[in-house]
Amino acid sequence: SENTAQLLADLLPRYLDQELYPVVTGGVPETTELLSQRFDHILYTCNSTVGKIVMAAAAKHLTPVTLELGGKSPCYIDKDCDLAVACRRITWGKYMNCGQTCIAPDYILCDPSIQSKVVENIKATLQEFYGEDVKSSPDYERIVNKRHFRRVLGLLEGQKIAYGGQTDEDSCFIAPTILTDVSPESKVMEEEIFGPVLPILPVKSVDEAIEFINGREKPLALYVFSNNKKLIRRVISETSSGGVTANDVLMHYAVVDLPFGGVGNSGMGAYHGKHSFETFSHRRACLIKDLKMEGMNKLRYPPGSQKKVDWTKFFVLKRFNKGRIGLLILALLGIVAAVVAK
Repeated sequence: SENTAQLLADLLPRYLDQELYPVVTGGVPETTELLSQRFDHILYTCNSTVGKIVMAAAAKHLTPVTLELGGKSPCYIDKDCDLAVACRRITWGKYMNCGQTCIAPDYILCDPSIQSKVVENIKATLQEFYGEDVKSSPDYERIVNKRHFRRVLGLLEGQKIAYGGQTDEDSCFIAPTILTDVSPESKVMEEEIFGPVLPILPVKSVDEAIEFINGREKPLALYVFSNNKKLIRRVISETSSGGVTANDVLMHYAVVDLPFGGVGNSGMGAYHGKHSFETFSHRRACLIKDLKMEGMNKLRYPPGSQKKVDWTKFFVLKRFNKGRIGLLILALLGIVAAVVAK
């Protein structure tokens, strides 16, 4: 939000060198001007539409980019799992910050036979987390602004609301909402929701779930709940996503040793922990030699001869690798070869 951006702009100069870490706030004009500059690397996080603009601007200077672009992160629930635990974890990850996190579970895929149980478990968890009156709960956030409020509200048009759906534009409040009987072609399934709306789509098998996921843009995150480790490994190996968490949500983001980033339409590159250091570094190959043993180098200097070719083949094909003794033998043979070749 604008307030968060301004807070960072106020705090960072207090603790960091402003010349090394300048902060610029603003909108499209400021961003456009920044993108016209030549940088060593650009990291951008938001959506794929603006990500393409950033990448196009970076291409003018051949500047490498890291793009973290979000997307519709699917959540598959297998019949063979503890639904109460699975739904509690999904509810926490989905409705945190009013659904406004880039790796929130965007929609659920599950067998039709457990759909009603999934809905009931999520409803029970919501009441446990936020009480009977969600709007008055100090733990439930609001939509960031009215423009985004109206956007999320538009996604509910024509949908079957199994739970929630209450709204208040003045306070940008949208209650935790569950949708059922959702059509894969509906508007709510076309773009990342980024709000407290959770569609549930029935699939008859893990095969159908994998096919559904692979038929859409690659997501930033993928979640699978099952007690069957083979099924989990299969979902991971037969799909593509920026990251995966099995039997939980969001938590791969919290492991600093794991790279965080997208793939395909959800982004490129990764950061977090050492991966951030590597992202913003250039791995430069460096070889430092001395001016000794020039005799060996005569094998690669013109004019060429068959003897030079034969000796070169000998060194390459024999692949001397005997430690220091091997290097000494190789050096002596090189001198001999150079003399003979000469």
